[in-house]
Amino acid sequence: MFTGIIEETGTVKSFSKKTNGAEIEIQCSTVLEDTKIGDSIAINGVCQTVTKLTDNSFSAMVSDETLNITTFNKTKTGDTVNLERALTLNSRLGGHIVSGHIDCLGEFISSEKLTDFYNLTFKIPKEEERYVIYKGSITINGISLTVANIQGDIIKTAIIPHTFNNTNLKNLKTGDYVNIETDILGKYVEKILSTKDNSKSISMKFLEENGFV
Repeated sequence: MFTGIIEETGTVKSFSKKTNGAEIEIQCSTVLEDTKIGDSIAINGVCQTVTKLTDNSFSAMVSDETLNITTFNKTKTGDTVNLERALTLNSRLGGHIVSGHIDCLGEFISSEKLTDFYNLTFKIPKEEERYVIYKGSITINGISLTVANIQGDIIKTAIIPHTFNNTNLKNLKTGDYVNIETDILGKYVEKILSTKDNSKSISMKFLEENGFV
């Protein structure tokens, strides 16, 4: 589990595809502190297990499934990636609950620089629209962001200078793809309300009796 607060950016030192999956090595520093083999680190929002450690890098094995649904399939040596270690019980939850399981890819449309912040616009798959709400949380390349505007499958996020300058958002070009994780709470609510048992118990009478309408 993660918060979407990026600790540092790292550099892809190597990325090699295997018969099944791939192996990635990330050069970094901060996220190596107290990290051991088997720990989880989110790379651009993708939860990965540390399989090797050196003084200035860590490695992870990337599954075929991850290659198929994330930007890892286009990863190359020299790329800049956002990094975050897994949440600990004594950590402040500065962003929102992030699982590190990517739902889809989003397409970067444009960046608008304003006086004190940036507006970044993305296009998401239509089937993911229902999980995104105005002022709700969304994770883009591992970064916890707030939805500033949504019109169909087009979303806009307001980025403060610190986030823009200390993540790989500043490197995005029109047409680039990013990893998207929608808010996990919406998925649980949808699942609960879609069950047959709940369809019988939640009615207009139930809502009226409990003060919802």
